Amino acid sequence: MTHDARALLEPILALHDRIRTGLVESALRQATDELAAVSGEESSDTIYAIDRVGESMLIEGFAEIARDQPLWLIAEGLPAGGVILPHGARERDCLWRVIVDPIDGTRGLMYQKRSAWILTGVAPHRGPEGSLRDIVLAVQTEIPLVKQHLSDQLWAIRGQGAQARRHDRITGEVRAITLHPSRAETIAHGFASVCRFFPGVRDAIAEVDDEVIREVLGDPPPGKAACFEDQYLSTGGQLYELMAGHDRYVADLRPMFRRVYAERGLPRGLCCHPYDMCSALIASELGVVITGPAGEPFDAPFDLDADGAWIGYANARIRELVEPALQRALGRRGLLPGA
Repeated sequence: MTHDARALLEPILALHDRIRTGLVESALRQATDELAAVSGEESSDTIYAIDRVGESMLIEGFAEIARDQPLWLIAEGLPAGGVILPHGARERDCLWRVIVDPIDGTRGLMYQKRSAWILTGVAPHRGPEGSLRDIVLAVQTEIPLVKQHLSDQLWAIRGQGAQARRHDRITGEVRAITLHPSRAETIAHGFASVCRFFPGVRDAIAEVDDEVIREVLGDPPPGKAACFEDQYLSTGGQLYELMAGHDRYVADLRPMFRRVYAERGLPRGLCCHPYDMCSALIASELGVVITGPAGEPFDAPFDLDADGAWIGYANARIRELVEPALQRALGRRGLLPGA
C-alpha cells in the first residue's frame, strides 16, 4: 500500500456528508437545552451533548475507511492519544495520521446561531514528530442551521488547488462552486478581525486591534466606520470567510496573552488547538496567506492540546499593510515570541 491521498478523498467526503445530515437531524429532533448540556470536560475544551452525536459517526466512518488504509485517528472527544483503526491494527501498520474536529463551532450550532464545520486533515504517518505542515489532504464541511437549506463543502490535495461544492438539503442537489479570497488592497470598509471571544483579557486584545487599525487606516471621519469585525466562533468558519472573499484579515492571538492572564491572576484562556486548524491547507491552496504571530509559516503539533496563534491574510498586499503594524503593537507590549 502507498500513500495516495486521492484514495481517501471520496470516503471522507461521504463521511462528512453523513455527519452533517446526522447533526442537522439531531438539531431538528432535540431541544436546544438538550444539545447544550455539558457531556464532559477535557483538557482542550468542554464537550457538549451535540458533540457526542458527531463522535459516534466519526469512529464508525473511519473504521470503515481504515479497512483498506490503516490509520491513527486523533480527534476532539477521543482519548488523548487517539485510536488506531481498524481495531486490532498496530502503529507500524498505519499509513495515515488523521486529525479531526467533528464540530468546530459547537456553541454557535447548539444554540442555532451560526453554521459549524466538520474539519479533517490527513498526513502520512511518520510518528509523533509529525505536524500540521505534513497534511496532504484536507476537507471541511459546513453544518447548517436547521433554518438554512444550503451548505458548502471544500477540499484540497496539496499542490493541486482547492475545490468546493454547495449542497441543497431540500432538493438534494449538489453543484460545484468557485471560491476566491478578496483581491482588495486595503482593509478599509472590509471585515478585519482580531479574535476576543471570551472574558478575561478582551480589553487587552482590543487595544492591539484598535492600534493596528489606527496605524493602517488612520482615524475615520466623524460618524463613519473605518472597517468592521466578525467574531465568528469557529476557526474553520473564519478560514471559510477568508476563502470566500468575505474577510480581509483574521488574527487569533489568544496564546500571546498568557502573561496578561497571569498578571491578572486568571487561568489561561481557551485557545485555538491543532484540530481547529487542520483544514488550513484548503485556504493556502486558494491563496490565503497564513502565518504565525511573528510572520513565520503557521504550524502546530499533531495533537489535541497545543495552543496555537495564527493570522490569515486574504492576499499578500493585505499582509504587507497589516503585518508590520500588528507586530509593532505586539512588540511594544512584549507579546511576541521570545520577548
